[in-house]
Amino acid sequence: MNKTLKIILLILVVAVIGLGSFAGGFVTGHLMPFANLPGLQNPTTFTSPTTSPDQQSATPEELQTLFAPFWEAWTLVHENYVDQPVDDIALMRGAITGMMQALGDEHSSYMDPQNYKDANASLDGSYEGIGAYVDTTTVFLTIISPIPGSPAERAGLLPGDQVVAIDGEDMTGITAEAARLRVLGPAGTKVRLTILRKGEADLIEFDITREKITVASSSGKMLENDIAYIQVTTFGTNTTPELLATLDELMAKNPKGIILDLRYNGGGFLSTSVEVASQFIGEGVVLYEEYGNGTRTTYEVIPGGLATDVNIPMVVLVNEGSASASEIVAGALQDLGRAKLVGVVSYGKGSVQNWVPLSGDNGAVRITIAKWLTPNEKTINKVGLTPDYEVELTDEDRIAGLDPQLDKAVEVLLEMIGK
Repeated sequence: MNKTLKIILLILVVAVIGLGSFAGGFVTGHLMPFANLPGLQNPTTFTSPTTSPDQQSATPEELQTLFAPFWEAWTLVHENYVDQPVDDIALMRGAITGMMQALGDEHSSYMDPQNYKDANASLDGSYEGIGAYVDTTTVFLTIISPIPGSPAERAGLLPGDQVVAIDGEDMTGITAEAARLRVLGPAGTKVRLTILRKGEADLIEFDITREKITVASSSGKMLENDIAYIQVTTFGTNTTPELLATLDELMAKNPKGIILDLRYNGGGFLSTSVEVASQFIGEGVVLYEEYGNGTRTTYEVIPGGLATDVNIPMVVLVNEGSASASEIVAGALQDLGRAKLVGVVSYGKGSVQNWVPLSGDNGAVRITIAKWLTPNEKTINKVGLTPDYEVELTDEDRIAGLDPQLDKAVEVLLEMIGK
């Protein structure tokens, strides 16, 4: 085994143990004698492998007993697996994947180099793919809406389309988030999507050529009755400057009300969520970050926001795809009385993750380090935020170009304004 790979594995394992992160238990099973396996002739007898001196020396002394079974399994694979040579890099990454899964936390995971690159690219405001807003909370990856001018729009994808196969591979049993990552890919390459569309008897196939997609994370416009509409689609590196530019333009038009649309915003950087919330709140706590030992970090409003005037009422749109950083912002605005929430219960991701890149360009681990609480010390993890006005938006609404949630937000604002 390459010594570098040993060191990577050991550093990761020691770090996770040091953080007290092993939450999973042992898995027990039954050993089946080779002679009892059907169709196996002249079974070979294997002796139990031992940990080599090199493996022992690469393992910290206090962990040698604990990791003896791991090295035994490693040796068995290298000495006995039928297809040799085995891929040490794949085994190393698989070990990290299994370790993160053993935590039992859906938000702690291993990201291989490509997934890590894709995740960072989306937060930077650009990525390579087909160009569509999608819902990953559904059984199959579902199109919310194609981005105007994107390959997805030109191909004819519609809101509500469900991706049931990718490049001929059935997506049944594959998470919608995993399917989303498979749709991403280098610009110029093609992906075949098999679509289940409501009202169509047969499945529809689309061959789409990927492109580099650049998406503004903040945009806005003036609606009727002097209402400023602002949409924030992610909390990335460009979000705050783009939001400032949007607010500069819209606040100069003296709006009488503000709508902040955070629907299907899956989150991003915690620091960006504080910056965004601070544009609408004059003072107070945005959130508390609570660690496993009970200690807390308090994040307060950053002074100088552009839309903090409480005489300009505000409504925030949320739905089942509003998660993480978007819930931080919506929760703060709701708790502090700055805004009413309209839509449906949000996703309920009330935890904070660190993305820690691994050496040797081997991707990164994403580790949950804390849970966050709203200013009123409410946790929303696996609960979500409850809107002040619950309004659904159905697939039929999307196909018909209707938006009853936005309509309700306007109605609520007009009542607050007194019109």
